[in-house]
Amino acid sequence: MTIEKGQTATLAATTRTPAGRANARPARRRAGWGKRLELVLLLGPALIMFVGFVLAPIVAAVYYGFFKWTGFSPREPYGFGNYRRALHDTVFVHAIGHNLIIAVLSVIIQLPLSIGLALLLNRRIRGRRFLRLVVFAPYVLSEAITAVVWSLMLQPDGLVDHVFRGVGLGGLIHQWLANTHIVLYTLFVVITWKYIGFGIILLLAGLQNIPRELHEAAAIDGASAWHTTRRIVLPLLGPTIRIWIFLSVIGSLQLFDLVWIMTLGGPADASNTMANYLLEHGFTSYQFGYGSAVAVILFVICFAFALIYQRFALRRDTEGALTRIVG
Repeated sequence: MTIEKGQTATLAATTRTPAGRANARPARRRAGWGKRLELVLLLGPALIMFVGFVLAPIVAAVYYGFFKWTGFSPREPYGFGNYRRALHDTVFVHAIGHNLIIAVLSVIIQLPLSIGLALLLNRRIRGRRFLRLVVFAPYVLSEAITAVVWSLMLQPDGLVDHVFRGVGLGGLIHQWLANTHIVLYTLFVVITWKYIGFGIILLLAGLQNIPRELHEAAAIDGASAWHTTRRIVLPLLGPTIRIWIFLSVIGSLQLFDLVWIMTLGGPADASNTMANYLLEHGFTSYQFGYGSAVAVILFVICFAFALIYQRFALRRDTEGALTRIVG
């Protein structure tokens, strides 16, 4: 013990001397360069991909949005003309309205339906795993397959019409994808069938993180199942619900695949969306400058919503998570 203490004291004294400090500096520098190299190796590939596939296209779209350009002819400076044209085009304004309608319907209809089914599938019922699989299966299908299958089912005298006649509701049959008044809502039904499984699985994950002891304590206090759900489950499920709303609204604003395959935005632009308008006027018509301006407008709308939602809705969840980690 005496020798070890003496060696420790000698090493400490050596470190305090100018020569010891001089030897310690290169070690610290090597450790600092090692950490920098590790960060470069870990973050470099992801950063290169982010710059190349996210930031660079955004910058290019902003740049080309200020030109009249068909992709073949020389670029002609146009200023904010493309943006003015888009914002004064009634078809594009209506397309923005269609995206907003889908987003609002998603929150009003899909959210309560997802919560109800998630609460049901979280109970100990027979066949629960099979039901979860059935609910989630449509989300696994590609948008192209979903669109083709539902187009065949919704065509005149198709499966949907036969089902309505079979249950005695033949008077409700319409031209589901050809009626300008109901085509958007028909598409919303297909969208709900396709994506609701993701919301249910997300909410199920949130429900399973709620401690079982809280349910037992509420039952001991005499709380009914409804009061337990309202006062305990839903408040604790709040962060998951807010994340679901964010993803659902952003997805609704960027909706493209299903609408393009099923209706091409028709009839008479009654189901057109911003992404469909962008493809039709930007690439199909070879108006790349105008299409770039529309893409920038779509990006600004999504980015503005993301910032506002982060500021007023998701911030409390982030702060709470950071507080729990620090604590």
